[in-house]
Amino acid sequence: MDNSYNNIAGRDTGRLIAISDAVFGVAMTLLVLEIKVPEVKGTDKELMMAFLGLLPKFMVYFLSFMTAGIFWMGQSAQFDHIRKSDRNLSWITLLFLLFVAVLPFTTAFLGDYLDHKFALGLYWFNIFLLGLILYINWSYAERKGLVSDTDKQIGTAIKRRIVTAQTLYLLGALLGLINPYWGIGVIIIIQLNYAFAVISNK
Repeated sequence: MDNSYNNIAGRDTGRLIAISDAVFGVAMTLLVLEIKVPEVKGTDKELMMAFLGLLPKFMVYFLSFMTAGIFWMGQSAQFDHIRKSDRNLSWITLLFLLFVAVLPFTTAFLGDYLDHKFALGLYWFNIFLLGLILYINWSYAERKGLVSDTDKQIGTAIKRRIVTAQTLYLLGALLGLINPYWGIGVIIIIQLNYAFAVISNK
């Protein structure tokens, strides 16, 4: 039996799940902290107008909370079938969490520069990296025999869902080149579908 460090490190999937839940929890909490309470010294009407001015930020907050929730569920679905880990899978998971942790920044950046195409492009790139690493995570686990299920249809469904979602997100981002609000609206619709299966996606 090879007891070298590379073969004994990072084998506990329970710790990967625990740190993932913690990072997602912190990131999802930080999202709302980017919405600052306006300082208004005036009438109720002025306060109401200041609040209405925050609606675009609330839209971006909702967008990002949905994003985080969908990727949390996607990762959870994978670890329902990944029974063993190794050092490389642990680092792939940590890399995935790196881009989860940066989501509050790209969200704040988009919220502050909502009319700029670059801000939407940066946000989409964050989503793209999350999807890419999640795909790599499953592919590696499958290739290394870390998946407990022998049913290939499970792996096919997981990878197809990621590819389909990323393709749709790309279409939303491209639409954002015409109008950032259109792009965000389309991405939100895509997320609502993936969250609640309004249109079945196998």
